[in-house]
Formats: sequence, structure tokens, C-alpha cells
Amino acid sequence: MTVSTDDLLDDLRPRAFAIAYRMLGSVSEAEDIVQESLLRVHAALERGEEISSPRAYVATVATRLAIDELRSARVRRESYVGEWLPEPIAEPEEDPAAQAEQADSLSLAFLVLLESLSPEQRAAFLLHDVFDYGYGEIAEIVGTSEDNARQLASRARSHVTEGRPRFDASVEDRQKLAQSFFAAAKRGNFDELEALLAEDVELHGDGGGLAPAIKHPVFGRARVAQMLGNWLRLGFEKIGGVELRPVVINGQPGAEYRDADGKLIGVMSLDIADGQVQAIRSIVNPEKLAHLGPVADAQELMARIRERR
Repeated sequence: MTVSTDDLLDDLRPRAFAIAYRMLGSVSEAEDIVQESLLRVHAALERGEEISSPRAYVATVATRLAIDELRSARVRRESYVGEWLPEPIAEPEEDPAAQAEQADSLSLAFLVLLESLSPEQRAAFLLHDVFDYGYGEIAEIVGTSEDNARQLASRARSHVTEGRPRFDASVEDRQKLAQSFFAAAKRGNFDELEALLAEDVELHGDGGGLAPAIKHPVFGRARVAQMLGNWLRLGFEKIGGVELRPVVINGQPGAEYRDADGKLIGVMSLDIADGQVQAIRSIVNPEKLAHLGPVADAQELMARIRERR
């Protein structure tokens, strides 16, 4: 059966995006990489080149483009206002088994950890440990020897193992605790909310200087609970009409918060282990949310808050 070029490119798109997004932590940058990769595949086919493995071909192109993009992206991120977090991927709550497959390598915590690797280490580690490529294939993709590809992945793995986030094995347990967390938030029950937090819980926020957010992480149950209480009072009392919608954020339980018009204000992801919330990550930078739908005007929200003081 002959497969059309369009069907082939559609088939290759998910793999190209999966690699590019994990390499860059940016949906917009990953989409650009995917587009260029597919254009190059199309051009090669138009020239009559024989591509024995289109999946390997697109993986090679996408990885090499992502390595180059990551070098320039890191320079931009050095001047980023506040803490940098990846652009989130939000999905409706779905089948737990499907969610578990992607949870570890997609989590915001894991993608932040990968930022400490060199572009080549990141590529070698992801291709081997996440996408099951052999070291010989990785060497060809990255442009190095097989021994060096093995060393790149090994060094990356050692670093990642030290700081890799832990998650409860049961997706159902994570979902149940997250439901309790957001239910308590909606009711304004801050004591119940605090009880769900680990003693050394972390709170991270990303506004990029474009929306109100903490500039540095907050640590510890008492401080995080106080900050969450302030945020919730701000949303439910000052802004008014804010709705929390449970979603899956990068494979982890989370929520979107939307204004009375249904526009997106931000997303929140929960890292859950040992039956408690270990970390919370909130992204309100409108430039990182645009791919998820209409985004609320941060300046308008702030004006509304000032009016109600």
C-alpha cells in the first residue's frame, strides 16, 4: 500500500514534536522545529532521495535543529525576568494508563532539570532513555563517536538521577489527592489545603515580567500555604468569577484558572509523592499560554484588583 507524502508527514509530526519539545521545553519553539523538519523531509522526497527510515530521518533533523536552537534559547533565558518554567502542555483528564506513559519525561520538574545539561547531553540522554535509540544511532544523529554518545548519556543520567522528581506510582492516587487539593481551594479551606502539603513543599511561579508572579521559589509548608491563600483570595475575591478546571499539565495533575469570560489566566501543576503535594508550579506568562486558547489580559486583571481594594 502506497502512503501519500501528506500522510507520511502527518505520521512523522508527533515523533518530531515529542523530541523537539523535550529538548527545548517550549511549545512554540518545538513547533518551529517540527515545521522545518517536515519541510526538509518533503524536500528530500521531492528530490527523489530514498529514505529507508523516515522516522529516523525526521528524528535526526529535529534533534540537530533543536540542539542549535537550544544554544540560542539559553542566551535568551539568562535575561528572563523571574524563574523560567517550560511552556505547559495541557490535556483533559484522561485514561490513567495513557497519562502514566508520558508523566515522567514530560513533567515540568523534569524539563527544568534537563536545563542543566549541555545540548548534546540532553539529546543523547533523551534519545536513549526516553526514545530507545541505540548509541550507534545517537552518535550519527549528534555527530560524534559511539563511545562519546555513550559518555554523554551516562553523564546526563548521573546528573538527572540525583535531582529527578519522584511521583506516586498510582496515577489514580495522584488524581484523588489533586481533586482534594483543588476542592479545598475552591471552598477557601486553607487549613485543609495546608494539610495536603509536604513539610518541605516548593512553590514555583513564572510570569516572565508580563503578569504578577513570585520571582523566586518559596519553600516550606507554612510559607507556601500562606502564599497560596493570598493567591486564592486574589482570584476569588478581588478578580471574581475565577474558575479552576482540572486538567493534566505535562502528564501531572493540575488545573487551568480562567476568568469569568473563560479566558485563561494561568495553569498550575502538582508534583505528588508519598501522599502529599511535593511541589507546585504556576505559569501565568501570557506568552507561554497562547497555544492553549484565548488568554486573559493581565493588565486588565490588575486594574480590576486595584479597583476592589
